[in-house]
Amino acid sequence: MTIAEESKTGQVLVAITGFLSLFSVVGLALYGLPLYYDFMVKEFGWSRTQVTSGNALSKLIIGPLFGFIAGWVVDRFGPRRLMMAGILMAGSAVIGLSGMSALWMFYLFYLFNAVGYVCGGPLPNQVLLSRWFNKARGKAMGFAYLGIGVGGALVPLLSKWLTDELGWRGSLRTIGIIMIVLALPMAYFVKDSPRGVVEKRNEATVAPMGSVFRSRAFYLLALGSMCSIGAVGGTNQHLKLFLSLDQHYEQGEAATIISLVLTFSIIGRLLMGWLSDHLPKKYVMLLIYLLVASAIPLLFFASQPGVMYAFAVVFGLGLGGEYLIIPLIAAELFGVKVLGRLMGVILTADGVAEATAPMLVGYLRDRSTNYQTGFVTLICIALIGAIAVASLPRKRQEPVLETSPALAQ
Repeated sequence: MTIAEESKTGQVLVAITGFLSLFSVVGLALYGLPLYYDFMVKEFGWSRTQVTSGNALSKLIIGPLFGFIAGWVVDRFGPRRLMMAGILMAGSAVIGLSGMSALWMFYLFYLFNAVGYVCGGPLPNQVLLSRWFNKARGKAMGFAYLGIGVGGALVPLLSKWLTDELGWRGSLRTIGIIMIVLALPMAYFVKDSPRGVVEKRNEATVAPMGSVFRSRAFYLLALGSMCSIGAVGGTNQHLKLFLSLDQHYEQGEAATIISLVLTFSIIGRLLMGWLSDHLPKKYVMLLIYLLVASAIPLLFFASQPGVMYAFAVVFGLGLGGEYLIIPLIAAELFGVKVLGRLMGVILTADGVAEATAPMLVGYLRDRSTNYQTGFVTLICIALIGAIAVASLPRKRQEPVLETSPALAQ
């Protein structure tokens, strides 16, 4: 097999690996766990602040401790082994949560889930995809990130069916097993880089990061990313609680709306991936963030017929493009040689935002007995993110050196 043929085959395997790992670690786990919060509130008597604090505390602890380290490991040794460990930890954590009986156990397994997310989620996948693709990087990232949308769209329906059949604990246990069975085999067989790129990387030292941290664009990108992730996380983590306990939606109707959000995120990922290959990525990123900011106000009218379906469309489109656009614009602004460590830092910052925003909204809801103040806060955060993105430069001034002509596919 020639290098070109091997590269084509490898690209297919990489895209499928990215799809399945993101389907499991993000689609099933990140979007699936909040579907069980209302059961925990009812069974254990926990507050909304408590059920959202597991994600918050785990991300605040794990992100700063492991984010940059994971990025350095990816740049130095490749993403494959880190991804395998992350998939195992994330799936095992979900299984562990199915058997918990106390708040300390809830926090413990959420810590393991956070480590699994850092090691097996967006970070290694973004680097893996960026190494294997160049000109079609947006479409490849869009396809892989479809895994999040498909997993997120399926998990509300799967969760309801499994809960009806096995109870919420059996449902969680089954989802954890599915995560490992689906994602681990492909991660085991995939290669870190195309042949030839590995040899070049082994001969070179790790590229320095000093110029990145001195760049104004880095801080604008980090701020914009944090605000958007915080707004999305704050909305997503409370959506089932809001619909089920505040708006008194039936479990099936709430699951349908949440599934619809993630279904439209699939369209959003494909659309934003295609747009990012044809338009300046800054403008695509701005469009995504404005969609998120404009969707949240619709929640104030959730009792009106049809409004939540309009919310699902707008929020889903923005949600679909959010995660995939960040590594694309980071690679465009700073190059792929530092992408692992750069995304380690940005994803660590995003983890802080994703952790604190839901807990803040939960605290505001517990204090005021409604979500109005929390939703206004999320809208303001989303708009700050859009302003930061609008201030980014359109592209890097100096040329970005790609790793191999075989990647120009």
